[in-house]
Amino acid sequence: MSARPGDREALRCLLEPRSIAVVGASPRPGSFGERMVTEVLRSPADISVHLVNPRYAEIAGRPCFPSLAEIGDAIDLVLLGVGDGALEGELSIAAKRGDRAAVIFGNAYEPPIDGLPSLRTRLAAIARDASMQLCGGGCMGFVNVTSGVRAMGYLEPDPIPPGPVAMVTHSGSVFSAVLRARRGLGFTLAVSSGQELVTTTAAYLEYMLALERTQVVALVLETMRETLALRAALDRAAEQEVPVVVLPVGTSERGRSMVAAHSGAVAGGTAAWEALADAHGLHLVADLGELLDTVELFAAGRRARPRRGPASGIAAVLDSGAERALIVDVAAAARVPFAEVSEPTLAQVAERLDPGLIATNPLDVWGNGADTEDLFGDVLLDLAGDDDVRAVALAVDLIEELDGDESYRDAVRRAAAGTELPVVVLSHMPSALDLRAAAQLRAAGIPVLEGTRSGLRALGHLLDHGDRRWSAPPPTIDEARRARWRERLSTGLRSTAERFALLADYGIDVATTHAVDHEGAVLAAGSAIGYPVVLKTDEDIAHKTDVGGVVVGIGNDDELMAAYRDLRERLGPRAVVSRQVPPGVEILLGAVRDPNLGPILLLGAGGLLVEQVADRAATLPPLDAGHARELIARTLVERLLVAPRHGPPADVDAVARAAAALSQLVIELGEDLDAIEVNPLVCSDSGAVAVDVHLELTAPKGLAADPR
Repeated sequence: MSARPGDREALRCLLEPRSIAVVGASPRPGSFGERMVTEVLRSPADISVHLVNPRYAEIAGRPCFPSLAEIGDAIDLVLLGVGDGALEGELSIAAKRGDRAAVIFGNAYEPPIDGLPSLRTRLAAIARDASMQLCGGGCMGFVNVTSGVRAMGYLEPDPIPPGPVAMVTHSGSVFSAVLRARRGLGFTLAVSSGQELVTTTAAYLEYMLALERTQVVALVLETMRETLALRAALDRAAEQEVPVVVLPVGTSERGRSMVAAHSGAVAGGTAAWEALADAHGLHLVADLGELLDTVELFAAGRRARPRRGPASGIAAVLDSGAERALIVDVAAAARVPFAEVSEPTLAQVAERLDPGLIATNPLDVWGNGADTEDLFGDVLLDLAGDDDVRAVALAVDLIEELDGDESYRDAVRRAAAGTELPVVVLSHMPSALDLRAAAQLRAAGIPVLEGTRSGLRALGHLLDHGDRRWSAPPPTIDEARRARWRERLSTGLRSTAERFALLADYGIDVATTHAVDHEGAVLAAGSAIGYPVVLKTDEDIAHKTDVGGVVVGIGNDDELMAAYRDLRERLGPRAVVSRQVPPGVEILLGAVRDPNLGPILLLGAGGLLVEQVADRAATLPPLDAGHARELIARTLVERLLVAPRHGPPADVDAVARAAAALSQLVIELGEDLDAIEVNPLVCSDSGAVAVDVHLELTAPKGLAADPR
């Protein structure tokens, strides 16, 4: 979704103002008003600045207006550095004057008043009615390094260097910390967007991507707003091959509120962010250390060598056997692969090592400590020359050398000059980092990653970026099938057999199943299906196994009749008789409606493991079989599928086809479903077969959720 021309012009006035009014300006040292004035006057751009405060005739040698209303011409940007109680009045004045944009620094809070919209709602309405853009409330403002505008209420470094990084953060503290981090980062635009009462991340992102110098985007977000516009902007970032690094803060309660479907619990936490990241090729990070390491690595500009196959990965050179073991442990947990370096490369490296050292990857080079610069520089280049090495790291503690030795710094600079691959320093202990040496390396374009885990995760993101697929082909809709099933869903699918028919119509294999409610039907079903069979209650019971509602391995009519009479006595007459499928790995395929993104597709451990193994992958439709195969590879269940302890490997392609089929079902019927869960999908060498399915219909249908 693109902004309207009027919105784009107002956004330009917000971020590239030619005139600024500072409401609440003050000469009082240390006051908020003084800081606003100081920052605006530091702006390199040629901006007409108007100061507003009825208490003063002059501030900083400039005339001060008693009111915003006293300024003659309309203003591009109004900075509202006033208390919450004055915000509505001041913004109303700006709107009536035709001022185009404003920054609200205050939290815009007032106690709830019965029958009256909140202050934040009223401020947003004032701005929207006047076609104004609004940064905040509860923000720290922004710095547009590209256009030379500093619109902040807090003192930040001056100058802020230009560079390839663009940032939007809902957190003001993160905004300030990143600008002050000693990482050598340069910026195009950095925004503390706060509550985003009007102008959202989507609009800022569209603007940032239009700046030629923007090469990496950092987002620190508490929630998603204007999701369609956000997704359109993320698609544009993917088209421009601009990495987007996202740190989500806080998680949705939606997944936990899904009390009946296991899929709801599986979708808890960060599933919505993971689905968004997967669908748009975003790099999801877990903390600020990983954010900064990843942004710095992307900002350096070099990209990983294309992956040749499963042997591809990173290479690392260390000066410690213990830290080599550490980096292997952490990389395994972070799922960051080391390259399987070829024998010719290892032989070349071996010739350089002291006796007793083994040529491998990662590589411990430290022997007698002689010729450090040449040794480390040479082996880094040897490894960079191997076709399966995609990036190289000097993984040492970049500490201050008390004897003044600069061999590590010089070795990595020589290596970086000798290859086009990414060459980084990974320092294990941030608190011991030699800041002078790090600054020198960063000035030379060499990233210095500050932490074992965060640095390895950053390298993993670099590898992933070259492998990302950002879009699936647009889905085709079978209108007749959709109309048929929407009609049937409107009356509810109460029977497992009916729900299986739904799955089968979309191409998901199901166990042959007959609905029964009396003894004659039970025996007829057993005869028609052929033994062994499974008998399952079809009453409205959430967890059938927990109440003894599932009987497996029934081998003849007598056993089937005895089992049915027992179920009927305890749970009720409605049941299903199903073919017993061959044993296999049980997984879950599901979808849960997210309030921002719509249906989220989920794949993970199923059966009894669903509540015990925190393992799942999430994405957004459309999902094709190729992408589904990639999702499977991210989960722990892949090992169960491809390397089971007993029996042949499962047909993973059949699992992928089932996931793609569920995606198509959700695309066509998602408006009618709050949740769908195929659990378990039994996967073996003979295919992937659904043996149970649960649906929750959307509330507007007026139907109670089917708890089965």
